Amino acid sequence: MTDNIDVLVIDDDPDYCELAVAALNACGQHKTLCLHDGKDALNYLHGTNNFDGRDVTQQPRLVLLDLKLVGINGLEVLKGIRAEPSSRNVAVVVLSGTDDQRALRECYDAGANSVVRKTVDYGELTRKIRGIFEFWLNVSEENRDSSAAA
Repeated sequence: MTDNIDVLVIDDDPDYCELAVAALNACGQHKTLCLHDGKDALNYLHGTNNFDGRDVTQQPRLVLLDLKLVGINGLEVLKGIRAEPSSRNVAVVVLSGTDDQRALRECYDAGANSVVRKTVDYGELTRKIRGIFEFWLNVSEENRDSSAAA
């Protein structure tokens, strides 16, 4: 069930995760997984601990990552994604409520493909998610197959 995921949403707020998944569902047919913890997300992407044995050559095509996660924060998760060959090519869009330019620059320096302002307005969220989804899953040739490169 956890293999062949198109979009991985990582957000510690279950309500926001539900909104993001609903917005993604409005984009068309695809498989989405929502994880609420940075450690679980890294375990999923790297096929470790409770995801031991998961085929890490089958990575999500897109990760939507909350910057302010409890525990391992989003920036550390992003660094963990980029540190492993099996996940370093996955498109990661950081969702952030901050306008702190230093924090946003740190996201790009750590390897974020994009940073998008987080919103709880469902209409605005759906518009943003649709744009993200369309670009990273339908337009971007580089990320059509995010299989691990050995």
